[in-house]
Amino acid sequence: MSRTDQSSSPVSVPRLAYSTLSGSMFCGRIEDLLEHGELERWQGKVQLIFTSPPFPLNRKKKYGNLTGQDYVDWLAGLAPAFADLLTPDGSIVMEVGNSWERGKPTMSLLATKALIEFLENGNLNLCQQFITHNPAKLPGPAAWVTVERIRVKDSFAHVWWMAKTDRPKADNRKVLTPYSESMKRLLARQAYNAGKRPSGHKVNSTTFNRDNGGAIPSNVLSLPNTRSRDPYQDYCREHEITPHPARMHPGLAEFFINFLTDAGDLVLDPFAGSNLTGSVAEQLGRQWLAAEPVQEYVDGSIGRFQGVGDQ
Repeated sequence: MSRTDQSSSPVSVPRLAYSTLSGSMFCGRIEDLLEHGELERWQGKVQLIFTSPPFPLNRKKKYGNLTGQDYVDWLAGLAPAFADLLTPDGSIVMEVGNSWERGKPTMSLLATKALIEFLENGNLNLCQQFITHNPAKLPGPAAWVTVERIRVKDSFAHVWWMAKTDRPKADNRKVLTPYSESMKRLLARQAYNAGKRPSGHKVNSTTFNRDNGGAIPSNVLSLPNTRSRDPYQDYCREHEITPHPARMHPGLAEFFINFLTDAGDLVLDPFAGSNLTGSVAEQLGRQWLAAEPVQEYVDGSIGRFQGVGDQ
């Protein structure tokens, strides 16, 4: 891995922070990278933009989060530039969590509005909507869930898969899940109960008795995020770096990178945080680009690449 100077001073101009044999991490806002032409050489070459932008939270975070119409306008304003970076059959996958109205036990529609305007502004198709569910998430919002006890805990986030074409590169055979024990028994007996169902669907025994190597997953991804220690967190502790507070489950990045790209394809995360996307992409044999404006988070993200050979 090669690095530039790892100073802790605020970054005013985007710059290359470090690189590996497969990718490059920039320290700076994605808006500034686009304005300065840092990504111009990759225009039309990105197969997947996979990211989780700052959520429209009421409480201000170090990584930056707008609220209200400002958030909607900001996210939607990036859509045309993101679309231009994609290959003709490339995809954008964006996770956006829920937010709540300030001081009220009612949910905000900001995230949904932002995603709709992002689609429209980028002239994009909504290929499919997913849900990522964290069953281990702590009860929240605390005021309504654990104090007044008038709501249940909020444990899911929206994930939208978008593309310029209605047929982007995708192959669900690369993300099959293990068959259930009951399905394994049916396959072994070759005795699937064929025929017409009450719903009107007609089940063909020949098709359903075939072993395809696994089950086709649903668009609800259950990923318990319970890790208290991993190499990234150990690196941050060792170097007295504050870890990024909103780290996604690595299984989410792995699922979509496998589903929507092939080995050697280019993956971009414009809101990289701890650069989980880059590290997963590298492990899966993809090229990657990432951008993160907070220097401390960039410094900590190096811990995800420990053991990678130096250039």
